[in-house]
Amino acid sequence: MLQKARDMYRLQKEARQAKKQLRLIHIEAESRGVLVTVNGEQEVLSIVIPPDMPREQIPGAVQDALNRALKKAQVVAAEKMQGVMGELGLGGAGA
Repeated sequence: MLQKARDMYRLQKEARQAKKQLRLIHIEAESRGVLVTVNGEQEVLSIVIPPDMPREQIPGAVQDALNRALKKAQVVAAEKMQGVMGELGLGGAGA
């Protein structure tokens, strides 16, 4: 029983460490000149819109770039957490 508690503590510590590492990973995506940067925790860090972009195109380009960046961030986060989740028996092959 004590060993299981130690294992759970170790895995929680590894999960917290992986989450900290995700904050340091920056992911960029571009759409029609709009550049969005997010971190591995899917927090938006910056949105750069070209000054010459027509106003009516901005919402669609921002939405597309943001969706792309967030999808990439989800993949990065899943890969990072896969090891920890596998040790918990919650992930692994076929998951």
